[in-house]
Amino acid sequence: MLQREYIQDLKNLVDQEVTLRGWLYNKRSSGKIRFLILRDGTGLCQCVVMKNAVDEATYNAADELTQESVFTVTGKVQATDKAIGGYEIFVSKIEVGQKSEEYPITPKEHGIEYLMEHRHLWLRSSRPWATLRVRDSLIHAIRDFFHDRGFICFDAPILTPNAAEGTSTLFETDYFDEGKAYLSQSGQLYGEAGAMAFGKIYVFGPTFRAERSKTKRHLNEFWMVEPEVAFMDLEGDMELAEDFVHYIVTRVLEERKNELAILDDGSGRLVARAEKVLKPFHRMHYDEAAKILDKYWDEKLASGEELPPTFKRFQYGDDFGAYDEVALTSQYDAPVIVHHYPAAVKAFYMKRDPNEPDKALAMDVLFPEFGEIIGGSQREDDLNELLKRLEEHQLPQSIFEWFLDLRRFGSVPHAGFGLGLERLVMWICELEHIREAIPFPRTLTRIWP
Repeated sequence: MLQREYIQDLKNLVDQEVTLRGWLYNKRSSGKIRFLILRDGTGLCQCVVMKNAVDEATYNAADELTQESVFTVTGKVQATDKAIGGYEIFVSKIEVGQKSEEYPITPKEHGIEYLMEHRHLWLRSSRPWATLRVRDSLIHAIRDFFHDRGFICFDAPILTPNAAEGTSTLFETDYFDEGKAYLSQSGQLYGEAGAMAFGKIYVFGPTFRAERSKTKRHLNEFWMVEPEVAFMDLEGDMELAEDFVHYIVTRVLEERKNELAILDDGSGRLVARAEKVLKPFHRMHYDEAAKILDKYWDEKLASGEELPPTFKRFQYGDDFGAYDEVALTSQYDAPVIVHHYPAAVKAFYMKRDPNEPDKALAMDVLFPEFGEIIGGSQREDDLNELLKRLEEHQLPQSIFEWFLDLRRFGSVPHAGFGLGLERLVMWICELEHIREAIPFPRTLTRIWP
């Protein structure tokens, strides 16, 4: 087994001799000194090669290394504010592994399509590296949050016999002699079965939407976490969402400040923004939100401000569009929860408010300058009401019989929500496009590499 130290551990190895193994990220020269930037997957480290301090073979090796060549370096660790990462290695020995061919992604600027064509290599660059480490912290925080609160991880199937929300945006495949199967749009329906068995569960896995969307917030394959809790109402659902979001964003701040500094060029902007994700979130009824939007768009239109060609003016009774969500959060630094949406624009399984029959006991968590990160609701627990909803949505009862059984046998009030992992990564890292929030994005125009 190869013994090695890692760049992330150098803070504990100052003034000690170490051996690092990795790839050449970049290099520069100054007189008889060579500065090699080594990356090993855990970070970057400047390796200083001084002509009068090494043998000729080591000095020549430093000159011969090409971008992404593999090499091993031995030397003493020094702390310094001038080097990337705060530490550097004064080299005594270099061993060259594989010498890389001409690397396609040079330090110059490249277009996004070129970088996506070379995504398998672009992952090595500092921005995607930092982004995906933020994603990793979020994933661990999600699992820790639910595990520490007694939730069971409940894996829903990816191949399903029907749609979760009755839409036509499904990826379809033939399933032996059983007919058609579909890639899952959501694990929620199965999560409800889990909640009736275990009390509180969460589903966390890939989901698929065959939407022909080209917006910056949509992927056709993404990851979603979906808790479901028995004996919980809409109020409890909103409280759980607040606790959850605050916890996982705080974990990123604790673990990934260096990565956030890479993403905002050391300005501190991303940390300052994330630190404002504090409880309680501002809450507003849909009717209040509708009034805010009417006033907001009236003022925008009266000012003569040019609006995007895709802009559509909000009408009461509509669900919110992306521009509406950004408008609603524009006056807040922290997330906003909008609740009690019109039932007509929500999914069949959402319970209606008995005091406002035209409203669903639904809520969305909207993030500043972005929009929806979480969507959730109290679920319809009455069998007869659920049968009515299926009929209204023109969904065949036969394929939902197993789901209806949850109301026939021991039905209780229950609620849950779904959080899109990539959307939260996009917001925290302030990414231009959601395709950068996942290792290999799948969009309307991309399924390679």
